[in-house]
Amino acid sequence: MNQEPAPPVDVSLGQFQKLIRDMYFEKDQTRGVEGTFMWLMEEVGELSSALRGGTHEERVGEFADVLAWLTTIANVAGVDLADAVNQKYGSGCPGCGQFLCVCDDAEKP
Repeated sequence: MNQEPAPPVDVSLGQFQKLIRDMYFEKDQTRGVEGTFMWLMEEVGELSSALRGGTHEERVGEFADVLAWLTTIANVAGVDLADAVNQKYGSGCPGCGQFLCVCDDAEKP
């Protein structure tokens, strides 16, 4: 089995999205958005459990899994995550427009 070296520890969002696409896109596209969303929800549940009583290592793994499945959905849906994040948050908080949010605590975000 040919195994390429692991990616650098500090990867950009775009690099991570490409990594996930390169590893899994064919399977992900076959599964579709709906099936992939169900996997994401399962991982969110596992993250919830890890946050309530898991070890730090379990939390780390579950955060990575949630990010990977979210990235997978973005790939299948044709969404560039780096572009989406930049559009939504690149100019500051979407609510108040500041880089240090001053929105009322009762409001979202």
